[in-house]
Amino acid sequence: MTDMPPPAPKETTRFPCPNCGADYRFAPQQGKLVCDHCGNEEATEQGDRATAIAELDFKAALAEQLPTAEMVETRASTCPNCAAHVVFEGDTHATECPFCATPVVVDTGTHRQIKPRAVLPFQLDERVAHDAMNSWLGKLWFAPNGLANYARKGRKMNGVYVPYWTYDADTKSRYTGERGTVYYVTETVMRDGKPEQRQVQKIRWRPASGRVARWFDDILVLASRALPKRYTDALQPWDLSNLEPYTPEFLAGFQAEGYSVELQDGYDEARAHMDAVIRRDVAFDIGGDRQRIHSISTAVSDVTFKHILLPVWMAAYKYRGKTYRFVVNGQTGRVQGERPYSAIKIAIAVVLGLLVAGGIGYIIAQNQ
Repeated sequence: MTDMPPPAPKETTRFPCPNCGADYRFAPQQGKLVCDHCGNEEATEQGDRATAIAELDFKAALAEQLPTAEMVETRASTCPNCAAHVVFEGDTHATECPFCATPVVVDTGTHRQIKPRAVLPFQLDERVAHDAMNSWLGKLWFAPNGLANYARKGRKMNGVYVPYWTYDADTKSRYTGERGTVYYVTETVMRDGKPEQRQVQKIRWRPASGRVARWFDDILVLASRALPKRYTDALQPWDLSNLEPYTPEFLAGFQAEGYSVELQDGYDEARAHMDAVIRRDVAFDIGGDRQRIHSISTAVSDVTFKHILLPVWMAAYKYRGKTYRFVVNGQTGRVQGERPYSAIKIAIAVVLGLLVAGGIGYIIAQNQ
C-alpha cells in the first residue's frame, strides 16, 4: 500500500479587520477587502499570474499524483434538494443552500479536493445584481405579480463562486469521407399532356481523406450539479482574461461551492465539445458543396486542466410553496432563471384575445 500524502491545511474565508476585529468582505467595486464596521480597507494579494494560473497535468491528477499544495480539505455537505456541494467555513455547522434555500447541516467528514487554481473576482455588487434581476423579472409576461413584488422586497442575493473546469488539449485527426459537387441536368416531364423541361439537382460524390489539427484552449465545463446547465450555459460569455491567481481573500464575504462533477467526467464533456468542433473542421477540409464523413480518428495529447471559480449572484425565492431560482453573472450582469407563470394572467390574456378576434370578425362581417 502506498503512503497517502498528508492532508492539505483547511482554509477559511474569514479575514478579521486589524482595527476592530470584524470580518472583512471583498468589495467588487473597490476590488479590495473592506470592513463594513469601521471602514478600513486592505488590498488583496497579487501573485505572479503566469506561474499561479499555470495548467496542471491531467494524467497526473487522475493518478492522484498532484503535489500536496494543489489539494485542499473542505467540510461540505450535499444539499438534499438540489445536490449542491455546499462548503462550510470556520465553525459553521448549518447554513442555507444558496441555490435553493434549503436548510443544510454539515456532515462529520472532510472532502479532499483539487484546490482552485484561479478565480474570477466579482465585478458587480449585490445591489446591481438585484436591479438586473428585478429588471429581468419585469420583462416576463404572465409572471405572477406577487413573485415580482416578493423579489423586489425580499432578502439579499447570495454571492456564490461556482466551480468550473477548463481543459486544454492538442488534437490531430485523420478522416475519410466524400466530397459532393452539385450539378444540374435537364429532364423532360409530361404535364397536362404536354412535354415540359425542368432542372434537376444531382450530386457527384468523390472519395476524400486527409488530416486536420487543432489546439483547444480553456474549454469551459461546469463542475456543479446544483443548477440546470441551460441556466449556467446561458450566463456565458465569461471573460477569462480577467482571472486572478486563487487566494482566499477574494472569497471573503461570499460563499463557494465545491465541485461535484469529477475531473474525468468534466473531461468527457470537454471531449464531446472537441469532437463536434473537429467534425466541423473535417467538413470544411473536405470542401465541395456537400460532405459525407465516414470516419474520424483523433489522437489527443498534452491534456491539461485548471479548477477555477466564477462569480454568480443567486436568489432562491419560495412563492406559494414553490422555489424559483435566479442567477446573475457576477461579471456581466446577465440574468437567467426559472420562468413562473400566472394562471390568472394567462386566462385574462386568452379572454382578451377571444374578444379581439370576435370584434375583428364582427367588423369584417358588417363590411361584407
